[in-house]
Amino acid sequence: MAGETLQVYFLGTAGALPTVHRNPACFLIRRGSDTLIFDCGEGAQQQMMRAQTGFSVDAIFITHWHADHYLGLLGLVQTLAFNGRAEPLRLYGPEGIDEIVHVIEHLSTATMRFPVIGRVLRPGDEVPFDGYRVRAFATRHGMQSVGYMLVEDGRPGRFDREGAIALGVRPGPLFGRLQRGETVKVMVDGEEREVRPDQVLGPGRPGRSVAYTGDTRFVDLLRAGVPQGLDLLIHDATYEDADRERAAEVFHATAGEAGEAAARVGARRLALVHLSSRYTSSATHLRDAVAVFGGEVLVPDDLTMLELPFLDQ
Repeated sequence: MAGETLQVYFLGTAGALPTVHRNPACFLIRRGSDTLIFDCGEGAQQQMMRAQTGFSVDAIFITHWHADHYLGLLGLVQTLAFNGRAEPLRLYGPEGIDEIVHVIEHLSTATMRFPVIGRVLRPGDEVPFDGYRVRAFATRHGMQSVGYMLVEDGRPGRFDREGAIALGVRPGPLFGRLQRGETVKVMVDGEEREVRPDQVLGPGRPGRSVAYTGDTRFVDLLRAGVPQGLDLLIHDATYEDADRERAAEVFHATAGEAGEAAARVGARRLALVHLSSRYTSSATHLRDAVAVFGGEVLVPDDLTMLELPFLDQ
């Protein structure tokens, strides 16, 4: 796992209405060789071209069925078809996904050479991948909606190279076997000995984690099952705190509420997204979030890419 990249592309950061500079909601996460899309607003495939991510999409996760979060599916499916995709496209989301899949298939019959396979995800449901998983958690948007977290598997502890050599393990393949958790046998002074992983590995280390709320009111993320110490929280921040009443009426969050959610879950970094087109500047959003959250806060522009390293690299 140590060599796996984890990159987050902010392809669309606008609210319900796009602006000249912001597209509707779309976030792409590349983890190793896997490419996952979270929400797929209008123009997603063009943003992928601009960001030069390619079109090797492994799965798409939709938070809810408001048009600004899924209308890009139709165009993206067409682009994948034109590029000769043959393998199934897996689409995940809350209740209502069967109707969406039906529409995609109905409108794309002339060009599609691959099936779109839909699966309903409810809070707590997981989709396993190699070395990580994506889990749905509950959000509050006045309709069927979920957020998603990507959580990597834990990593072995740091390898004590000198300690292994002192126990008679010669550098080479046996090092790798110990790091993978296997007990190995070595010869020391003509006597066969076993060396266990716990003798040469430090405490286990957590993998990286990212959570994306989609559109939501404030949610206690810990109660929702989001792990403490997120590397990155991508949170709805449609409104400034001064418009808190409006946010409550339409089931969105303010930037300050996003900051509070990040603080409660102990996130290291907070990205404010889904900004309403009523605002011409994000400066107040940033100020509101920083007032309640001590970690790093950013208001990413479209096409921003963040690479998340391991903390102990």
